[in-house]
Amino acid sequence: MNELDDIRTRIDCIDKEITKLFEERMSKVIQVAQYKEKNNQPIFDNSREEEVIRRNKTYLKDKEYEKALEEFYKELMAISRRIQAKKIFCEHEYDNKSSSVYNIFNSIKEKKENIKVCFQGVPGAFSEQALIEYFGENTPRCNVAEFEDVFKQLKNEDVDYGILPIENSSTGGISEVCDLLRKYGFYIVGERSVKVDHNLLGIKGSKLEDIKEIYSHPQALQQSSEFLKTSSSWRLFPYRNTAESAKLVKESNRIERAAIASRKAAELYDLEIIASSINYNNNNHTRFIIIGKNLEIDEESNKVSVVMSVPHKPGALYSALNYFAENNLNMQRIESRPIIDKSWEYFFYIDFEGNLKDENLRKAIADLEKNSLYFKLLGNYKSHV
Repeated sequence: MNELDDIRTRIDCIDKEITKLFEERMSKVIQVAQYKEKNNQPIFDNSREEEVIRRNKTYLKDKEYEKALEEFYKELMAISRRIQAKKIFCEHEYDNKSSSVYNIFNSIKEKKENIKVCFQGVPGAFSEQALIEYFGENTPRCNVAEFEDVFKQLKNEDVDYGILPIENSSTGGISEVCDLLRKYGFYIVGERSVKVDHNLLGIKGSKLEDIKEIYSHPQALQQSSEFLKTSSSWRLFPYRNTAESAKLVKESNRIERAAIASRKAAELYDLEIIASSINYNNNNHTRFIIIGKNLEIDEESNKVSVVMSVPHKPGALYSALNYFAENNLNMQRIESRPIIDKSWEYFFYIDFEGNLKDENLRKAIADLEKNSLYFKLLGNYKSHV
């Protein structure tokens, strides 16, 4: 045995002792988790972790290793937190097969043919553009005034699917649609991301200096905020839809009125493009969801959407989110919405990667459901973002 082998043998012995001590530490970590749950204490205690690092630095003989030791303990305590969270989150016996996820999975339907689709707004709306891109130009369709009207059309079986905006890359989620999804209990069966390019439209012959009133959807106004700051004399009027704003300007035939809408809306309503591409983010996209009454899953489905709430106690949300990491679930989006009758409590809308035909994923989601106060699977569909 040469000198290197001697050194490695000694390292192996040290590693063996480290492993024994690691196992012993984790058993104590679990005891701490049980105490914290019993006494309603949070898993993360920053002052305690800082004290552990500070104290152990004093034991070092060679101060050159201080930074490395700090990193070691930070990682060790992160592992400890994950184990604590998993222990708290999944400690009770549970029959996953009784989960709503399994019940719903057993009632998956095939995608429909010879369909009719509903969108919110008027012809020329970005919702109609998303519909055309997803279903095709010749798809029979109808349009309604409000987001909830789309859900009502689907509920009454007047249409087979609905299409609605759910999120914008510049301004975030569309809260009303999130709330309606939970209220009506329908499923997301697909999605489409549409590039949104806003333009200032007026009647033929109008110029920028003529404009006094600007109409558009609140998010379009927000996404064009930098451009709108260029004149303090403009009065801004939130309206139901960008295309409806264009229609309003056309029908009013007033030179001082303008709308923020798409080029297609300008063509449809024979309006002048006074200023083009006025949104501050040139990579501005809106994600639209396709909703149906039934869950539809195929081999290409790779995004799962759920809505859940957790107990209103310290560490509950941390435990839930940590569960995603523990089960290698790649979270893509999380958005909170207040629970109306419970102050400072929230529903969490979460998107993550996966296909429910995977048994391990179904088990993981069933465990997540078990530890939630409220849980609903919103859909499993092919991602387009």
